[in-house]
Amino acid sequence: MDKQAIVAMDQENYLPVFARYNLVLSHGEGPYVFDNEGKKYIDFLGGIAVNVLGHAHPALVKAVSEQAGKMIHCSNLYYTEVQATLAKKLAKLSGLDKVFAGNSGAEANEGAIKLARKYGKTIAADKVEIITAEHSFHGRTLATLTATGQPKYQKGYEPLPGGFTHVPFNDIAALEASMSAKTCAVMLEPIQGEGGVNIPDADYLIKVRQLCDKYSALLILDEIQTGIGRTGKMFAYELFGIKPDIVTLAKGLAGGVPIGAFITTSKVATAFTAGDHGSTFGGNPLACAAANAVLQVIEEEKLLENAQKIGDYLVDKLNALKSKYPALITEVRGKGLIVGAKLTIPGRDIVNSCLSQGAIINCTAGDVLRFVPPLTITKDHVDEMIAVLDKTLAAV
Repeated sequence: MDKQAIVAMDQENYLPVFARYNLVLSHGEGPYVFDNEGKKYIDFLGGIAVNVLGHAHPALVKAVSEQAGKMIHCSNLYYTEVQATLAKKLAKLSGLDKVFAGNSGAEANEGAIKLARKYGKTIAADKVEIITAEHSFHGRTLATLTATGQPKYQKGYEPLPGGFTHVPFNDIAALEASMSAKTCAVMLEPIQGEGGVNIPDADYLIKVRQLCDKYSALLILDEIQTGIGRTGKMFAYELFGIKPDIVTLAKGLAGGVPIGAFITTSKVATAFTAGDHGSTFGGNPLACAAANAVLQVIEEEKLLENAQKIGDYLVDKLNALKSKYPALITEVRGKGLIVGAKLTIPGRDIVNSCLSQGAIINCTAGDVLRFVPPLTITKDHVDEMIAVLDKTLAAV
């Protein structure tokens, strides 16, 4: 079927909630994807920070194929080895104790919110308030979009659930002024992704941790985008020298197979008993097998080290473009392979131009070019993308 026919069929039948590009992708290999007309693209979006191993990584393909031949789903009424193995791995890597697996980042955050509320009520009946940050993004369910500190996502869905407060990100005084005995949790992204790759001061999360301890509130870190090696550490909170009470994961955890998870301490986990939370598909054998394969490849191929090294190289190359085009790029910021370039103009036309030349990048927050490629990329891949971006900026 040709591109026009596919697009027409989609537009006729699919809910129009995505502002899609006029591109039909058919397959991928490593850091490249191919459209159904055979054109090749270097992929620096990675399924929006999902394809941490790139496309069609042999180990991931093998794990999914073998597990599909054994069992895809059996429900959580029974134990499976792949789920138990994943829980053990995540607990060890995170330094926390108990894991719950769902299907998405929104589900992971929804579960974390539920657990925080339930735990808060073991302390006081009115300890239910949750503080999040402006410009944050936590998901599309009613609770998680209420937690999201961007009104554009909430418009039209009122009345929203109560008990959420938003404060400026990286402003410890504002957070402290909003906290009280009723605060059950503070929920933050260690680095804001959708909000524009916003990185806090080095001591901000340390002070947040201290405030949470002072008010007996839980610290929930949303690592949907920053977790699983994206920043050069398995978890971004390692960069800041702290540990949360709950951390949420999704995106890169299974390399493209839908999964989400939250991890917590044994103490906080006691707030949940059988029947308090659940998921039909969450933690299914297929998704867990994929996640186990991803974690193994990250270790074996030393992808944390690669994310640090290539991330630094990417930042250097973008800073060179900043020096070359100071009227267009004002700042480059990032950790590992989550990097943003702040523009003086809206970024969508630049994204479109790069796409037409065979490079997939992304714009978030209106004017921040975001780069979240696979953790497997090399300097040559960076050079290939930078060459396209350079040509595009020169034309602007």
